[in-house]
Amino acid sequence: MLVDSPPEQRAEIAPAPPTRRAIRAFGLLASVGVLVLVALASIAIGAKALPLDQVWHGLFHDSGTYADVVVADRVSRTVLGLLVGAALGLSGAVLQALTRNPLADPGLLGINAGASAAVVTAITYFGVTSLSGYVWFAFFGAAAVGALVWFLGGSRGATPVRLALAGTAISAALYGYLQAVMIMDDAALGKMRFWTVGSLASATDTTIKQVVPFLAVGTLVALALAQPLNAVAMGDDTARALGANLNRTRALSMAAATVLCGAATAACGPIVFVGLMVPHVVRSFTGPDLRWILPYATVLSPVLLLGADVLGRMVARPAELQVGIVTAVLGGPVFIYLVRRRRTAQL
Repeated sequence: MLVDSPPEQRAEIAPAPPTRRAIRAFGLLASVGVLVLVALASIAIGAKALPLDQVWHGLFHDSGTYADVVVADRVSRTVLGLLVGAALGLSGAVLQALTRNPLADPGLLGINAGASAAVVTAITYFGVTSLSGYVWFAFFGAAAVGALVWFLGGSRGATPVRLALAGTAISAALYGYLQAVMIMDDAALGKMRFWTVGSLASATDTTIKQVVPFLAVGTLVALALAQPLNAVAMGDDTARALGANLNRTRALSMAAATVLCGAATAACGPIVFVGLMVPHVVRSFTGPDLRWILPYATVLSPVLLLGADVLGRMVARPAELQVGIVTAVLGGPVFIYLVRRRRTAQL
């Protein structure tokens, strides 16, 4: 956060001209409109085609017919996609600002690895077989790794390099553990195979209720950190000169990203590239101001996730491709493009 300091020392991005602010506000409103359309498409389009009148009936006049049950399942799936997409995009934007690494995503700090390792442990050693059980183990694993990364990378003063190195090392160790357990336990391999891909197919009202409190708290904290993170993004020396409390901002940012990504991963499994791609796209037309990047990422990330989910249902009818596979296929070329850009290293 920022401490009291003279007005000229406050860490603020120069205010945009009124016309540019109006364009950004209109763009954000248009993004919300696109999100609504994609959400409706997610409800209407699936492995089984439904006429629009049946979709309408299922939404507003549920009578328990098969078509109405299908629509209700798709509504749960869409709501979970909205929540998870927003969480992944927002956590990715926060981590990119925190680490000053334009290629950062929730996997960089080991959060996905922590959730995955906790789930395979629950399956293998505790006999957990239900998604409602996975959620709590996955969230605990993500939170534990987030705290460990902060301890290792920030015990002598948190820096972007220390946090990234600690997260990378812990991720490598946990993925090695995960692979070893699954190789030795065929039952764990069979159960984990679906979860580790990343999917919205198992969405239920119970799962949504379990993760909503965490996602709500994480979202509020992350959005409140936009101004302090603007200072952190300028570099440590500049941020201190402008009155920013670096350790407090980094600790809160780590906590928010861990809660958001941990809850999202617990509900759907590790879904890659959403937290990497969307903040880059947003930054290309909003500039570096996180007061705009974070809201845009919150809105546009579910557009990508739900769009990928709809695409996965269409290309493999009557079966479907899990959304984690689709985002990985789409994200690979984008990642290569980002690496080859001359300005990739600059936020």
